[in-house]
Amino acid sequence: MKNQPQPTKPTTGCDIAFSVPFTHRLRFTENVLSEQFDALLELLETTDDAPARVQFWLDDSLVTSRPELKQHLRDLVARHPDRLALASNIQVIPGGEAVKNDIHILERMLKVMNAAELDRRSYVIVIGGGAVLDAVGFAAGIAHRGIRLIRLPTTTLGQADSGVGVKNSFNLFHKKNWIGTFAVPWAVINDATLLETLPDREFVAGFSEAVKVSLLKDPELFATIHQNAEGIQQRDWSVCEPIIRRSAEWHIRHITQGGDPFEMLEARPLDFGHWSAHKLEVMSDFELRHGEAVGIGVALDVLYSTRVLGLPPAVAEQVIDCLQAMGLPLNHPSLQETETLFAGLEEFRQHLGGRLTLTMLRDLGQPVEVHEVDEPAMRDSIAQLASSVSV
Repeated sequence: MKNQPQPTKPTTGCDIAFSVPFTHRLRFTENVLSEQFDALLELLETTDDAPARVQFWLDDSLVTSRPELKQHLRDLVARHPDRLALASNIQVIPGGEAVKNDIHILERMLKVMNAAELDRRSYVIVIGGGAVLDAVGFAAGIAHRGIRLIRLPTTTLGQADSGVGVKNSFNLFHKKNWIGTFAVPWAVINDATLLETLPDREFVAGFSEAVKVSLLKDPELFATIHQNAEGIQQRDWSVCEPIIRRSAEWHIRHITQGGDPFEMLEARPLDFGHWSAHKLEVMSDFELRHGEAVGIGVALDVLYSTRVLGLPPAVAEQVIDCLQAMGLPLNHPSLQETETLFAGLEEFRQHLGGRLTLTMLRDLGQPVEVHEVDEPAMRDSIAQLASSVSV
């Protein structure tokens, strides 16, 4: 019959799982911009007839403390004409969250990369703090769908955590890291000398990320940090160097062996303490440094874990004591704005998608994923942190 329904054609297609090989290169040096410059040269691929083309981007706070640095870099390049060549003038951009809060800086970076005719086998070498690494990394990640990026972090936070990661971003819509990419850097060089001019406040703040990863993955490392908290505050390098190294190694191990380098699953385990930290940074108009906000966020989630998940109070006491002994602030007026702070939970969920997933602690080295928050218990934890930290 004419109106008889026709049989539906079967859907055709295929699902093919595949993986892309990456290499994460991490180097530890004592003075890469001097006698160990070969460590950088060895990371650059050259052709038979041309040196590697590089473009340097510097954090302005580093240039302020080391005004000779730009000329020093030019001299280093001039000594190795067969290995590398400057693709443009050395670029300087604002340090701190200011660089990530101004989208016009992104446009400027892309214009400079385009004018220098960089290609996918050129190198963008960025020397600076975590925010500068994020911003320049984002520009390099979207230019030509990815220019080779070499990071030289100049903060303890960058060397212990973010600088060895695979994330790049800008802040937008008054939200932390709203636009960004996942991109494996060509290489990361953690250099001791680059930390020498770092102010004490920023130096100490970076160790909150080392505390975080130790609580999740390495109780022995946490014990070391706790025992040496005053040495960290005093910048005893014999204490600080192995902690930074172990923290960086744990972060790279998680990225390369954890099975979810680009956060396609529900959880972000290394963001323990970060749901509130990201919101507190914005609420304080970034007066709080990221590491300081993470310290507050870790303390808050430790107190909550004690109330709800059975984390032993003695462990919470050790964490609080460790953070305070390092000199990190565990209180801020933004904690009084409880309703605004709670909005950070939904923003954290949106950033990953799906249902809310937070990492909390049952004990040292025993993280657990939770999908809902006991609001009264969290309010009590906030109030405890905002008034007097006693456990």
